[in-house]
Amino acid sequence: MNLNLFRLKFFVVGVLVAGMSCFSAAQTYPIRPVKIIVPFAAGGPADNFARFMGQKLGDALGQAFVVENRPGAGSVIGTDAAAKSAPDGYTLLMMSNAHTVNETLIANKPFNLMRDFVAVAPINSSDLVLVAHPSLKASSLKELLVLAKAQPGKINYASSGPGTPYHMAGELLKNMADIYLVHIPYRGSSGARTDVMGGQVDLMFDAVTTMTEQVKAGKVKALATSGRIRSEVLPDVPTLNEAGVPGYESTIWLGLMAPKGTPKAVVDKLNEAVSKIVGQPDVKLLWAKQGAVPLAMSPEMFDKYARDDIAKWAKVIQNAGIKAD
Repeated sequence: MNLNLFRLKFFVVGVLVAGMSCFSAAQTYPIRPVKIIVPFAAGGPADNFARFMGQKLGDALGQAFVVENRPGAGSVIGTDAAAKSAPDGYTLLMMSNAHTVNETLIANKPFNLMRDFVAVAPINSSDLVLVAHPSLKASSLKELLVLAKAQPGKINYASSGPGTPYHMAGELLKNMADIYLVHIPYRGSSGARTDVMGGQVDLMFDAVTTMTEQVKAGKVKALATSGRIRSEVLPDVPTLNEAGVPGYESTIWLGLMAPKGTPKAVVDKLNEAVSKIVGQPDVKLLWAKQGAVPLAMSPEMFDKYARDDIAKWAKVIQNAGIKAD
């Protein structure tokens, strides 16, 4: 037999065997518990929705999906741990647009998001709400802007760490409104939220999904929301765009990624499961009451969505000269 022909047949057989192996793995996946690494502290949107999705995925696929919180360094610590995990579908990353921001904001990361991960599926998005402790002498966005310009550097705002949506929302406000607020970074949103409610920090951008109850209870006062239109869960609160900062928009979105090299058949199976969950009428209704909007895309569409968001925030960061604290 011709040597080249033999090599070609050997190569084709190898490809077919590998393909059948991947298909077989996807058919039986998962056969043991799956870990979802959340690179943020417990109690925030990423953690809450990871636990929700973990329960739903477990019900759908017949294995436990266990959440592991690894906060720190603006999501870098947990994300690096996920990047170094085996690409077998048994470790997933709960990511947010903090990750797309950090691709530009944090230069010396031990990973590159789109090089070291594969997009699995988006989950949802929600607006943010700018809240203040009741003692702050500003009850509207316009009053806050006047106060901030009269007392530059004397008003501070909390965030869940550099590069997180809460941090970037604050920096975007500073840049667009030409005011100076002092950034107080925390290791997670829970600590930031607690200190704003306790009066140790003046302001915070937080997801409407986690802060609405505190607003309605009077523990904080809502000054504005961050979306294009008013939030359905806080309809009496104006947007930043209509209340004094024209063109302002900033949201938080969440999704799942897996280490690069995870079999495509496994990625597709997870994507299908997630898409079915976020499309369920009861899930849509529950999230609507919380202020979250389900997102559903193919892995390829989600990959483009993430890349486009990286490019968007790169322009904002570079044009505004935003630095990681």
